[in-house]
Amino acid sequence: VQLQASGGGLVQAGDSLRLSCAASGRTFSRNTIGWFRQAPGKEREFVAAISWSSETTYADSAKGRFTISRENAKNTVYLEMDSLKPEDTAVYYCAADGRAWGAAWSSSSRFDYWGQGTQVTVSS
Repeated sequence: VQLQASGGGLVQAGDSLRLSCAASGRTFSRNTIGWFRQAPGKEREFVAAISWSSETTYADSAKGRFTISRENAKNTVYLEMDSLKPEDTAVYYCAADGRAWGAAWSSSSRFDYWGQGTQVTVSS
């Protein structure tokens, strides 16, 4: 099982980016997928999650600016990030809950599979 996160880059404050998390090795259409991020010198933190039924949960820092969605036919989850701020700079990781039919968890302990991360850098 592999999760491949992509779509990161260097942008200016106020710009948008769309991250993708592509799963291979098995289908994740019945599983919760989450996005987390880790900035230099900081703990990894929750960003957003989407359940099998497309229920979503967002961190307060992401509400109103980020949108998580899924395209089961492509086994892919997206994180659309708008109005980016310098404090959004981090490595973004996607993760999958190995159990089916879960909720849109925000705790990293709920996720069993992790991607390698993609760097997002927002300049002021």
